[in-house]
Amino acid sequence: MNTERRDYFVDVILPLALPQTYTYRLPQSMNGAVFQGQRVVVQFGKSKMYSAIVKLVHETAPKYTAKYIEAILDAEPVVVEKQLEFWDWLSRYYMCTQGEVMITALPAGLRLTSESKIGMSVSFDGNKDHLNEEELNLVEAIEVRGVLTMEEVSTVLDRKTVYPVIRKLIAADVISVHEEIKERYRPKYESVIALNDKYMSEDEMRAVFDKLEKRAFKQLETLMAFIHLSGKAQEMRRADLLADRNADASALASLVKKGILDSYDREVSRIKSDAVATKEAVLSTHQTSALEKIKEGFADKSTVLLHGVTSSGKTEVYTHLIREQLENGKQVLFLLPEIALTTQLIGRLQEHFGAAVLIYHSRFNEQERVEVYNEVLKKKPCVVIGARSSLFLPYSNLGLIIIDEEHDPSFKQQDPAPRYNARESALWLAKIHKANTLLGSATPSVESYYNAKHGLYGYATMTERFGGAVLPKIFVADVKEATKRKMMKSVFTPYLLERIDQVLADGEQVILFQNRRGFAPCIECQTCGHVPHCVRCDVSLTYHKAANQLRCHICGFTSAPPTACDACGTTDLKLKGFGTEKIEEELGLLLPAARIARMDLDTTRGKFSLQNIIADFESGKTNVLVGTQMVTKGLDFGNVGLVGILSADQILNFPDFRSYERAFQLMAQVSGRAGRREKQGEVIIQSFNPQHFIIQCVVNNDYETMYHNELADRMQFSYPPLFRLIRITVKGKDALLVDNGSFHLASQLRTHMGSRILGPEYPVVARMRDEYIKNILIKTEREASVVKIKDTIQTVLNDFKVHPDFKKLRLVIDVDPN
Repeated sequence: MNTERRDYFVDVILPLALPQTYTYRLPQSMNGAVFQGQRVVVQFGKSKMYSAIVKLVHETAPKYTAKYIEAILDAEPVVVEKQLEFWDWLSRYYMCTQGEVMITALPAGLRLTSESKIGMSVSFDGNKDHLNEEELNLVEAIEVRGVLTMEEVSTVLDRKTVYPVIRKLIAADVISVHEEIKERYRPKYESVIALNDKYMSEDEMRAVFDKLEKRAFKQLETLMAFIHLSGKAQEMRRADLLADRNADASALASLVKKGILDSYDREVSRIKSDAVATKEAVLSTHQTSALEKIKEGFADKSTVLLHGVTSSGKTEVYTHLIREQLENGKQVLFLLPEIALTTQLIGRLQEHFGAAVLIYHSRFNEQERVEVYNEVLKKKPCVVIGARSSLFLPYSNLGLIIIDEEHDPSFKQQDPAPRYNARESALWLAKIHKANTLLGSATPSVESYYNAKHGLYGYATMTERFGGAVLPKIFVADVKEATKRKMMKSVFTPYLLERIDQVLADGEQVILFQNRRGFAPCIECQTCGHVPHCVRCDVSLTYHKAANQLRCHICGFTSAPPTACDACGTTDLKLKGFGTEKIEEELGLLLPAARIARMDLDTTRGKFSLQNIIADFESGKTNVLVGTQMVTKGLDFGNVGLVGILSADQILNFPDFRSYERAFQLMAQVSGRAGRREKQGEVIIQSFNPQHFIIQCVVNNDYETMYHNELADRMQFSYPPLFRLIRITVKGKDALLVDNGSFHLASQLRTHMGSRILGPEYPVVARMRDEYIKNILIKTEREASVVKIKDTIQTVLNDFKVHPDFKKLRLVIDVDPN
């Protein structure tokens, strides 16, 4: 049978939240040209066009009439088989659709979108008598330009709402609308100048020189500059040539016109690195011991936890493991929780591996991300440094995944779906590639430490700081006592302020940590106690002094600060609490000679702002760094003599079962920024409760006590790592409907799962972005069949979604919530 005449179908993944793949017919002209992982253009719905990923090519017709594929976008697949396997697992485990995974996984530049185009109808007879002035203007504009986008229609009509006019003209068969697919990725080009082949011989070139010397001396100078600068390559960038003082743009244009020089555009990489490997890590005795222990662990287990104190030199150990993988032709993924950490790490790894280092995170524009994606697709050995999104690159021969600061909650994606945990997902990605995973942290998550203690992971420790450095001295300043004695200076205890002054006088640097940005968390009326709240969320508005506005940190709503109380009208208003902005200002007043920088979400929005803040602190241009948890995560500064934690109670007293663990991790991590070289650093923790057992664990660097206390509590109250959690959030604009819907859903779940269901309950913030929220928590035993439980949950959710009373409600499923 001739395969050319066979009818083929393809199952595609669309970038939509569809519960399953969709099947299209393959035109026979495309037989043999479509493969798994390619992008194809398909029509979905009445008119929308999408780029979809081919998941399967087969000969089984669907039960519905399949539409034809419109076009093939790629000569080769852009998604590899192991990626699709990973997407399958993510959609099953995190209870989301493959389309949602695709949207997260592919760089925006590879996801095509369709745009509505307005053109003349083929059946329009040309009669415009029945058109009003507005319709006539639009029709004449279309006749002149051929087609218009919706944005251009809006400009022509000078109005925002254009659909009534378009709808009327479509009904009259005057115009038609079609969808045009748009490629978002555009390669980067640079203009290049080259010597024409005709003038490669010395005789021809001598003749040109003689001719130009007599008639066009400026052209001769430009040509001589080109020959001198281009060397043997006889080719160079146009911009480099014109940067030379002997080259002239008009003379260059004349040389090109005469055919002596050629000018053309050449595609160049946005990520091309000229970094050259110049260094090889030399390990200390205890680093070598840890490396051997890791390798022993990998001989038996695919995952190893490296528990190393801050500044123990874990990066050097990682470097040795990476080198082995690259020498074996493998790819390596180096996952970090924050973009801030990539800034310092990139330079250090480029010293070891040069241009083999690739960087991938959300601060890159979509064009740069596509180029990194395509570079990984080439299957060459490389080490990718990135945040959680770098999990989705098209690895083909992954040998090792390193997850640094593995305890960090930033590895969990909150919104949108898939709400995946990069640490757990990386373990599965490694399993698909038969690769190893190394988890590194000075303060491991309770879950990872539990797995290591129970033999599921290998375990290695690094208990000494690199170079003989010692752990910092940690002191606790009693804020309650200082307040009672009226000794507080703004937000600083006398001891902290005194030590900051002394450390700066000694030429050292200071880091101050406060996990709240803005100037003050709220403004309170001193007469009636009223606090301005967001109009869309149930949270108080934070005051930002630099912008002189109140701002909601959930939805972004802003308003001007009130001059009088909205409730009682009095003008006795007071700022309550403090954030990083206030600390920066107050310290500037108390220590005017200090050079202060702030590192939080407000100051690091720009592409290079974070790098600049870190570079200025490293070089000593600033000597005090005030920041949120960004400053706690693995940054390595050599001259920090003091770290101040300004409000330990704030992170301890948070209504979450992980609050003590997170508080210990944050304080221990930020403490680790102090010292780090030959001199012992100092840490001062300000607290109203200095004897709190978590603070004492930090003071004594006692991870074990914290772990055993946490494990006992979680065993008693059925929390991870002994139980698994799934949270279902019911959202809607009608509070009563949310109440009724969440109660009905919880009741249905209880009929199948009994006491495993908790709630529904309002969370701490019960309304966000004009939507009321209620949570239902499902606790399942670690040994229970996760697949069976999720199937049961999905069945109940499907019934709920089609219930006529609750169709306006939105459900959010979060597996393993943070």
